[in-house]
Amino acid sequence: MAKLERTYNVPLRKGFQKAPRYRKSKKAVITLKEFIARHMRCSADQIRIGPVLNEKIWERGIKNPPHHVKITLVKDDEGIVKAELFGHKYPEKETEEKKEKEKETKESKEVPKEPIAAEKEEKKAEEKPAKKKTARKPAVKKPAKKAEE
Repeated sequence: MAKLERTYNVPLRKGFQKAPRYRKSKKAVITLKEFIARHMRCSADQIRIGPVLNEKIWERGIKNPPHHVKITLVKDDEGIVKAELFGHKYPEKETEEKKEKEKETKESKEVPKEPIAAEKEEKKAEEKPAKKKTARKPAVKKPAKKAEE
C-alpha cells in the first residue's frame, strides 16, 4: 500500500483576485482544486478537501479568503487525493467493521438499567425523611409611593 504524500504552499490570491468580492472564497476553493489536480495528476472529481482546510479558507467569510494555504496531500492506491491543512490529518471514514466492533463493545459493557434505578429509588426513600411543608405567608402589597409635588 504505497501512498504518495506531499506538502505544498498553495498560492490562492491570483486565482480569486479578479473574482467579484461575493465569490472570492468559492473561487479560492476552485483554484485549490486546480492546483491539486495539476500537481498530483488526477481529475477534479478524485479530490477530497478536509474539514480543517475548508474551515481555514472560509473562516474570514466569502469576501476575504487567505492568500496562501500550506497543505498536505495524500494520494492513495485508488487515485483519490485527500487534502488537509498542514499539521492535521484527514479524518478516516468509519468502515462497517469498525462500527460493528464498537456496537459489540458497547453491548458487552451495558448493564441493565431497571435494577439500578430501583435501588436508587430505595436508597433515596431510606436516606431522606419526609419533609414538613411549611405554610407560606401571603405576600403583603405595599402601597405605592405618591409623587410629591
